[in-house]
Amino acid sequence: MMNAFHPRTGGRILVDQLLAQGVERVTCVPGESYLAVLDALHDAAIDVVICRNEGGAAMMAEAAGKLTGRPGICFVTRGPGATNASHGVHIAAQDSTPMILFVGQVERGMIGREAFQELDYRAVFGSMAKWVVEIDSAARVPELVARAFRVAMQGRPGPVVVALPEDMLVETAAVADVPRIEPAAPARPDLTHFSDMLAKAENPFVILGGTRWTAEGVAAMVRAAERLALPVGTTFRRADRFPQDHPNYAGDVGIGQNPALTARIKAADLLIVVGTRLSEISTGGYTLVDVPNPSQALVHVHPGAEELGRVYAPMLALQATPDDFAFALDDMKPVESPRWAAATIEANAAYRAWTDAPKALPGTFQYGDVVAWLRERLPADAILTNGAGNYATWLHRYYRHRSFGTQLAPTSGSMGYGVPAAVAAKLAHPERVVVAFAGDGCFLMNGQEFATAVQYQAPIVVVVVDNGMYGTIRMHQEREYPARVSGTRLQNPDFAAYAVAFGGHGERVTATADFAPAFERALESGKPSILHCFIDPDAITPATTLGAIREAALKRHTL
Repeated sequence: MMNAFHPRTGGRILVDQLLAQGVERVTCVPGESYLAVLDALHDAAIDVVICRNEGGAAMMAEAAGKLTGRPGICFVTRGPGATNASHGVHIAAQDSTPMILFVGQVERGMIGREAFQELDYRAVFGSMAKWVVEIDSAARVPELVARAFRVAMQGRPGPVVVALPEDMLVETAAVADVPRIEPAAPARPDLTHFSDMLAKAENPFVILGGTRWTAEGVAAMVRAAERLALPVGTTFRRADRFPQDHPNYAGDVGIGQNPALTARIKAADLLIVVGTRLSEISTGGYTLVDVPNPSQALVHVHPGAEELGRVYAPMLALQATPDDFAFALDDMKPVESPRWAAATIEANAAYRAWTDAPKALPGTFQYGDVVAWLRERLPADAILTNGAGNYATWLHRYYRHRSFGTQLAPTSGSMGYGVPAAVAAKLAHPERVVVAFAGDGCFLMNGQEFATAVQYQAPIVVVVVDNGMYGTIRMHQEREYPARVSGTRLQNPDFAAYAVAFGGHGERVTATADFAPAFERALESGKPSILHCFIDPDAITPATTLGAIREAALKRHTL
């Protein structure tokens, strides 16, 4: 901790606060509005990752927050830099990820005049950030940065935006640093009432999701599920909250959901929801659970008091972190001869029947078979990332996450996430295999961050699934306006050549049998790699074809 009488510039004080909070890496796109911070970082023991677009930089920081549970840190310049970065802020908000975005601002004497690139950041980010603050004095940097860390992590985590007036960063002040902030946690829950509810249940079901989990908490939940014979599902893009190869696992609660799982959740008499806020996607458009009074007895566990009862009226609301609930559940006395034990076995069998063998679809490249091969080939700690698009439904259905911290994907449905998230993951865990998946449209949203992977020697493998269109939108288009294609066709470059042009490894894959050897060569290259895979445009989901959707829509429209 610095002596309170030692004068420092605002930029130096800020960097010292990051060090005090244990920050090891920041992402950025440089800007003249925060040169004083860049200068302070020059001599600091913090890894500075220079990105090619502020959206990619913010997504990398958001991914870092997912991996560590502490705020990912991103610096961008004012105006267009900030608006580009808003993509990452929105993901952090909807995904409940701790993140701090530091944004340059015009000099204090110019604020309110619409100076060059000036924005009112409270107005711009107020609806998506947990807190937006502008630091108007170098002396207040420790106080406000410490509060930013606290707000980002406590309760329901999320993004904080901190604006930095340019002249404040060169102002000097003598002020002490603030020690490392740890997130506030509610007390460990008393499960007496819950134990009584479980003892009376005939058909309970557990849904896990959200943030503030750790590997230890997941392990405790696994032990508790085993002792209590509970069936467990995970919410959309939170599959690593419970090992998917476990005999108690019942499936992914989200898009492309197994109809048998839907029926099981609706028929449950006790629904135990841990960590997740029960969003539109994880409730099938708020139809899986009735609003506001669920037909199931609902036990809702969440660290943010504001989320308990926000949409659904729980019979029992427990303000607790997922970890603390899992630890308490692990200590709870088991139910003797649980009546639902056979149903748990049936739920797992239904999950395996739904996910074991991919359905054959048109084309020489069977994407489902490729994902099933990766399911067997990749180590348990491999990290898979993706953005948004129909290509991700194959991953959700056929891959099985076996350990915590192996899935990085936006529950917000934001495109362009996979590549920057993969870069962040590989920099954080260079010893682990990191594979990014992207559709052709999704990849080019932030594909330039492949250059960042090359620059920092982060050998990720990017699987680009190319069908020549914005597939998800085309699917909805054919469903609502069959045979009237508008605004969804794409003409793509050679993505393998793109990889080579940046200094990476690239290959084109047109047949299923060619994928495995191409993937092995990508790993052996030791370079960031792109496998440009061509999927038949008609193979639009794991379950059906674009032609079948169009035909059904045409019949419906003629009735």
